[in-house]
Amino acid sequence: MEYAHPEVLVATQWVAEHLEDPMVRVLEIDYEPQDAYELGHIPRAALIDWRRDINDPVRRDILSKEQMEALMRRLGVTPEMTLALYGDLRNWFAAFAFWTLKIYGHEDVRLMNGGRRAWFDEGRDVTGKVPEFQTTTYKARGADIGLRALLAQVLQVYTRDDFALVDVRSPAEYNGEISAPPEHPDESCQRAGHIPGAVSIPWAQAITDDDTFRSREELEALYTAGGITPDKSIVTYCRIGERSSHTWFVLKYLLGYPVVINYDGSWSEFGNVVGVPVENPSAGRAWSQPDQETTRSCDPAALKHQGRTVVI
Repeated sequence: MEYAHPEVLVATQWVAEHLEDPMVRVLEIDYEPQDAYELGHIPRAALIDWRRDINDPVRRDILSKEQMEALMRRLGVTPEMTLALYGDLRNWFAAFAFWTLKIYGHEDVRLMNGGRRAWFDEGRDVTGKVPEFQTTTYKARGADIGLRALLAQVLQVYTRDDFALVDVRSPAEYNGEISAPPEHPDESCQRAGHIPGAVSIPWAQAITDDDTFRSREELEALYTAGGITPDKSIVTYCRIGERSSHTWFVLKYLLGYPVVINYDGSWSEFGNVVGVPVENPSAGRAWSQPDQETTRSCDPAALKHQGRTVVI
């Protein structure tokens, strides 16, 4: 059985065949460009530095509409172009960029299966040359807020039966044994654990040993076993929103779930907020409802998905 939206996932061969296509822009999205793109990359691929280019440089937030337009103009992108994304760290940050681009309405965005590793493992051509593109005119659409969950919205829905939260972090993070992976100690939190009611399905269970995605049948079995079914509105989260973007992509595009929302604030926000409920199995403590004063300012909002309104 093919994926629900097979057109959004491309193989390395497809990318190789479109390197000279003027209507295709190949973009490498890296967390550590000095350890990836700057050491060699796909010919004619432009760099998006995750920390510098795809996030607001001052406040913690994704790019504004105007910032996205400026980035696309600098990369020589037009709204009609196909964007083929790949990156380091098993496509985490490429998936985050995919999610952000869809928020601002870019029509044709694709993810290269297997990421940077697949291209290099296959021994394909690489270069150190940084391409130059003529500046274009780019007008983004208004933000699709239905693809993104904010803290106030999570607090409104985490106990609802028609919603399901997926914690895609490692079991040690989910169980409260650690508040951040050892390789990212600067992204720790005041509290460890998980959002009450969230199901633990680590993001890596969706891929094989070579970093390519599992079959649709395998993915459906994985998420259905955890109670993550298409009749519910799904909220994905991790630590800073990149791993959850990977699972968001799987659920929304490979499995075709109608309502999938990425909470990019994730645990680095939730685990630092005063008064929110936390479940920490390693501490042997049950969660409790937050005090009414804590959530009084959390106004319900409406999320719109493909003509369907989800009221929260």
